[in-house]
Amino acid sequence: MGGQAGSGAGTKLVVLDMAGTTVADGGLVEQAFEAAARELGVDPAGARHGEMLDYVRTTMGESKISVFRHLFAAEERAQQANRAFERAYDALVDAGRCAALPGAEDSIRELRKAGLTVVLTTGFSGATQQRIIGALGWQDLVDLALCPADAGGRGRPYPDLALAALLRTHGADDVREMAVVGDTGYDMRCGAAAGAGAVVGVLTGAHDAGRLRADGATVVLRSVGELPSLLLGR
Repeated sequence: MGGQAGSGAGTKLVVLDMAGTTVADGGLVEQAFEAAARELGVDPAGARHGEMLDYVRTTMGESKISVFRHLFAAEERAQQANRAFERAYDALVDAGRCAALPGAEDSIRELRKAGLTVVLTTGFSGATQQRIIGALGWQDLVDLALCPADAGGRGRPYPDLALAALLRTHGADDVREMAVVGDTGYDMRCGAAAGAGAVVGVLTGAHDAGRLRADGATVVLRSVGELPSLLLGR
């Protein structure tokens, strides 16, 4: 497997998504959205609420503020919704609802032990990202953690987060030495747009194999636990 095109042979930098890829989502994003929608007066029994929830599901992986800007055209309401979402998500994390996906931590340790650089990325704010990392005890697990604000403000599906990981570490000299890993089509589009040598989808989150491949996955794994075998050729 290690020698196949797009399999990750020669990878030096691994850019890993969080929720749904390395961190169990468990419906937390949808629950936090529900809280934000209530705060903004969206009728939970109305058709508009259902349409908005469908959009949230479809755009899993995108920067959250971008999602709210689409749902609430006025910038002030989008920012209000984003703040409400983050408060609700942070409360769920603080309540112990945040957990690593099986095999995630061991896989990251194995990759780093083999000399690869590992960067965690997210569509959440930096504060929420750090809250999750703290809750999991992952402060020293990876080389770097990035949110959209760390990459100029644009999140996925733009290539910015992946390219920022490349620019801010010494893990790789070429985009083709980078593997971008995630559970959503937006993660795949980010990796493909960045020119990553491997764009790896995992089936532990929001989107199925068909969506992942359609959006640019070069390989689809059952979980991040299979990543070391793919990237290290074992």
